[in-house]
Amino acid sequence: MLLPDEDTINNEEEFDNSSNSKGGFKAGLYLVGTPIGNLEDITLRALRVLKSAAVILAEDTRHSSRLLRHYEIKTPTMSYHKFNEIARRDMVLERLRRGEVVALISDAGMPGISDPGSDIVRACVEVNVDIFPIPGPSAVITALVASGLSTDEFTFVGFLPAQSSSRQKRLAIAANESATQVFYVPPHKLCRILDDCVLAFGPSRRCAVAREMTKLHEEFWRGSLEEAQREYMSRSPRGEMTFIVEGLPKGFRDQPMAEDELISRLQSLIDAGKSPSEATKQVVLETSARRNVVYPLALGISQKQKS
Repeated sequence: MLLPDEDTINNEEEFDNSSNSKGGFKAGLYLVGTPIGNLEDITLRALRVLKSAAVILAEDTRHSSRLLRHYEIKTPTMSYHKFNEIARRDMVLERLRRGEVVALISDAGMPGISDPGSDIVRACVEVNVDIFPIPGPSAVITALVASGLSTDEFTFVGFLPAQSSSRQKRLAIAANESATQVFYVPPHKLCRILDDCVLAFGPSRRCAVAREMTKLHEEFWRGSLEEAQREYMSRSPRGEMTFIVEGLPKGFRDQPMAEDELISRLQSLIDAGKSPSEATKQVVLETSARRNVVYPLALGISQKQKS
């Protein structure tokens, strides 16, 4: 880990004593990380920016008011969310061109990560407006480091598609990645997504479910996908979740799978509605088995079900 030097701590380039700045900050867009639960997790630098800004763009002004009240921040707020970010763009850019300090926050974590922000950042880049990231909490990283799964390489997928076929296609891609896979999951969709994951990744792949992180009822559940499926069928957890699945183990495709294991995997896919051809394609992707070995087994399972 790199330690900050004195120049980094003072961060003199961030400050500007011109009349166009407020509180000594240079004009520009400040992307401010906010707590994902515990209000004490905000940084001192983030608080200074929020108190000095001309305006705070907030995903939900009512939600953010709790944080702002707690730290006695009186800066005016303006809603900025996925339904109005395009309409707000020109107005925000005009304020930035006038030399204002504009802060952008989401409901939790870093703005622009599965939250509004990326559009205005691109617009600022195009017109050479300065952008200052103010690092803070992130549900992705918080869940990953406590998951017990590999942190060497990971893919943040975010929210999966709502449509079943699109979701299954995306999971099929994720299942064949060696990197740890990280998803955001609404609580009411968890069981449905676990069912899809068991089909895509196989029942034995390890996973972790992180819920209510940094809050009073924080929970980390760890086990196999099949165990998670059983666990969450019996209870309905609340709160946004970060769901992490182990990447494909290195050398997995090189390990031959016994015929009874192939049949078991094909059976689960066909029982879930996959055709023999679709089930074969998925098993071939997951293993080192050849199609001319797998497809006859899939056909045999399908014909047995019809007879």
